[in-house]
Amino acid sequence: MSATLLRRTAVDGLTGAGAHAESDSVFDGLDWKLAGARPRGLPHSAFQLLNHIGYWQDWAVAWLDGEDPATPRHAAGSWPGAAAPASAAEWKTSLRRYKAGSTALARRARQGDPLAKRGGKTRYEMLRTIGAHNSYHAGQAALVRRLLGAWPPPSGGLTW
Repeated sequence: MSATLLRRTAVDGLTGAGAHAESDSVFDGLDWKLAGARPRGLPHSAFQLLNHIGYWQDWAVAWLDGEDPATPRHAAGSWPGAAAPASAAEWKTSLRRYKAGSTALARRARQGDPLAKRGGKTRYEMLRTIGAHNSYHAGQAALVRRLLGAWPPPSGGLTW
């Protein structure tokens, strides 16, 4: 498989291209007060999902940059912050962080040798892993929004 194809596949996996609504748009247009709501029976609010995805995006960017980011001792360590934003400003800050991380990951997916190894993983494997992680939680966020009556996002999303 060519490096170009691996890079393109990694970027598509990070964005959800061809599989579901763009990962970057899943949180768009969601009111900050609804972002903290947790529908009955669901474990997380959209705000918690946003911050969790952002945490691991930042972690993966650091790893791809050659750093050795600390891995939390327990899963709870990768769910930062409260269940709900305290203000519209806090919601916007979290959205900006999430989108900056997404952009940084896509940039790194287009750079370097996708088969270069760090420890036991290649860059491509790390990008594939974080892309799958983002897709999983973007789907949860879409479900939260649907149950709150706040789907689709302004870009339309996939509703069929």
